[in-house]
Amino acid sequence: MEQMSLREKAAKGVVWSVIQKWGRAAITIVTFVILSRLLAPEAFGLVALASVFTVFVELFLDQGFSAAIVQRGELEREHLDTAFWVNILTGSLLTAGCIAASGWVATFFKEPRLAPVLNWLSISFILSALSSTQVAILQRKFAFKSLAARSLAATTVGAIVGISMAFAGFGVWSLIGQDLASGLVGVIVLWRASDWRPGFNVSKKHYRELFTFGVSVVGNHALTVLIRRSDDLLIGYFLGPTLLGFYTVGYQLLLVIIRLVTEVTNSVAFPAFSRLQREPERMRRAFYNVTQYTSLLAFPVFMGMAALAPELVPAFFGEKWAPSIPVMQVLALIGILQSVLFFNGSVIRASGKPSWELGIMFLNAVCSVIGFLLAVRWGIVAVAASFVIVGYSLAPISYIAVRRLIQVDFRTYLWQFASPLSASLMMVAVIVGLKYFFRDQSLNLYLELSIYLLAGVLTYGLVIGLTARSLYRQVLELVSLVLPRWKLWKKENILK
Repeated sequence: MEQMSLREKAAKGVVWSVIQKWGRAAITIVTFVILSRLLAPEAFGLVALASVFTVFVELFLDQGFSAAIVQRGELEREHLDTAFWVNILTGSLLTAGCIAASGWVATFFKEPRLAPVLNWLSISFILSALSSTQVAILQRKFAFKSLAARSLAATTVGAIVGISMAFAGFGVWSLIGQDLASGLVGVIVLWRASDWRPGFNVSKKHYRELFTFGVSVVGNHALTVLIRRSDDLLIGYFLGPTLLGFYTVGYQLLLVIIRLVTEVTNSVAFPAFSRLQREPERMRRAFYNVTQYTSLLAFPVFMGMAALAPELVPAFFGEKWAPSIPVMQVLALIGILQSVLFFNGSVIRASGKPSWELGIMFLNAVCSVIGFLLAVRWGIVAVAASFVIVGYSLAPISYIAVRRLIQVDFRTYLWQFASPLSASLMMVAVIVGLKYFFRDQSLNLYLELSIYLLAGVLTYGLVIGLTARSLYRQVLELVSLVLPRWKLWKKENILK
């Protein structure tokens, strides 16, 4: 009964996480497409360059308290009050510090327009401080419905504000307005959805308990940001904001898709793994399932993105973004890898070994920065390629760590990706064949792209249906936990 209860919570959490992540991703992509046609590449480059600084500074805001709140077996009110007020104090100090340092950062990059951008973006630290503890509480309770409402409302309002400002000619300030409006609405909706209110039960003892776990999480997040943002920093410094804008478009779509296909289940996986941390057999089965289910979506999406990038970029962003095409194609390869490895970190943290993840990320960060430094002289495509090379070279280390914790079998682990990989390769072959067939025909770009997408989806679905029927049934079983009426339909039509 307990097992089914956790399974049902996880399944329902996945559904609401899908609504949240996919709904947010859909709004984000549409907004991004519209803004890319209204704004110059330089505007995206300026914000990306400012974000290198703000995203790194924001790491020290939460101090890993959110992950510690979700992971702890027993949670006291003092933990929550301490986390909230420490976050508020830290957020206020970081906002003031960012404003004070904005002139120095602008001078370092030889870009005076950065200073006012940083000043306004620093307000997001306070908004994040007001949200992090509430979000952790809702994640711990598997209250993903409330999180979905908050995320969708914030993203929608932010999109409206950003697009409206872009149409009014505000340029780079449209992106800043979008960010701040989204953060403010997110705080308002979150506090209305949660019944927890902070008290003043702040305790050094409870701070130490949260910080002991959270410090490794912060270190891991810092190294993740270093990996994901050091390329932006180096491109912005050596090549300028315009080329950074082209790189950002290729990378931004990658990040949106990663969130679309992996964070949906990961937001549920970490609290679920945490409940199973003393049951390695159940955690191992859950790990197999979540990685395989994710690969079902991630493999075709990223491989399809690489195959269709020459059509996707001009169709959605416009011809002026053509330099982003090879960046997008190369980065799609790292998307495939990250979709497979994404849940390794969840297992390591849930097992109480965040220091292991910190060590892995430290090695990854050092190698990535060295790779970016060597590659930046050859341009943005070379930077993207170095990201891919380092990622694949270090991937076995993460697998070894998970294997030691939950005794993952190597053959079982690899074999579960056989059907999604073979179906995705067949899909790409069909798309490439159709491109060759239509190469001399002057079809409308949108019609041509629609044909490729339809053919790819049908091919992938057909191959999966023929080679992985048992996996198909497992997915239906998960759906039936959330939509009980499907159970009767499934028994009558699928399992005969």
